[in-house]
Amino acid sequence: MLSKTAEYALRAVIYIAQKGTEDSKLGIREIAEGIDSPPSFTAKILQSLTRNNKVVSSVRGPNGGFYLSDKARKLPVRAVLEAVNEEGLFSACLLGLKECSEARPCPMHQQFAPIRKQLKQVFDNTTIQQLVNEGNKGRFFLSH
Repeated sequence: MLSKTAEYALRAVIYIAQKGTEDSKLGIREIAEGIDSPPSFTAKILQSLTRNNKVVSSVRGPNGGFYLSDKARKLPVRAVLEAVNEEGLFSACLLGLKECSEARPCPMHQQFAPIRKQLKQVFDNTTIQQLVNEGNKGRFFLSH
């Protein structure tokens, strides 16, 4: 249901929030290995996530790397999808039709509308820090 970009972006943000701090930043290779993602793809995703420090913060140079600020940890998970331009999950037609709407629905529209609404609520009401907390309890893993 999520694109590979969205999947890796969510995994990267959670990993960075778990392992990195402003004093102990993470490099691209470490993040890529930690989330089982190709380094070049990870770099591209991190570029989107760091644009204007919306979600992920970065510092260049020998002591540089990636980390999440306290403010970013409080962001809803939806912010990650928005940063990588993947928020179409909440509005796009399940069958990929361009003109699907309440007035002109696709065959799946009525069944998928409540699911889409539920997904939106989950992504809006769950913070990055909440996911990190669940991970710290050992309730999930981020790579194979």
